[in-house]
Amino acid sequence: MAIGLLTLHLSIPDCHSLKQKRSRVQPIIARLHREFNIAAAETGRLDQHEEALIQCAALSTNNGEVQAFLQKVVDFTASHWPDIEILQYRIECV
Repeated sequence: MAIGLLTLHLSIPDCHSLKQKRSRVQPIIARLHREFNIAAAETGRLDQHEEALIQCAALSTNNGEVQAFLQKVVDFTASHWPDIEILQYRIECV
């Protein structure tokens, strides 16, 4: 069994408060969970309103499958939220 962890570092332009940030980030997390059935949460940059750190976890039978699956999550995020820039992402497999 392989466990994959995806870390997305996002830039949220034109976001001027933490309340506004929450209204932009929560729908992303909910949609990723619904579309891919993965665990997702905002885990960092909680006090900065123009950046967010989202982590997603997935399980699979081997490292290659989980890495390809999490890459699809990255591609989906980039295509469905073009106004939010992915500054950096990292996929780790255990």
